[in-house]
Amino acid sequence: MIDYALARRALLADLFSGRASTVDVCDAHPYLLRAAKYHGESTQTPCPVCRGGVAREPLTHVTYVYGDALKDTSGRPRSVREIATLARQHPDLHVYVVEVCRNCSWNHLVTSYVVGKGASRARRPASSRSAAQR
Repeated sequence: MIDYALARRALLADLFSGRASTVDVCDAHPYLLRAAKYHGESTQTPCPVCRGGVAREPLTHVTYVYGDALKDTSGRPRSVREIATLARQHPDLHVYVVEVCRNCSWNHLVTSYVVGKGASRARRPASSRSAAQR
């Protein structure tokens, strides 16, 4: 699991010190904002940029799953429940969780990790199995 909290903290420090502007950090793609609206999972965390603003909406987490085994559905937003089911069915799925503020368009990668049942173990050739059993 990779946690991107330090990168987030550094970006926010740049924003609050004036080295970056809200135009630089509040740049969520319209597809990401749509995914947050329809597929995201609300959190209790206020936006670090607008702090909820007028709408007082908390951040939304959008979770994307990528994997060759998913074929055409790779890269689609998924719920946490779906990820658990997919992990039992497929090997090596890459999961990315993005926090999104639907109010000011702040977005940042929160975590990434790999799940899945793993590739099936390769069987040893018969000659090495019999040699190991001797």
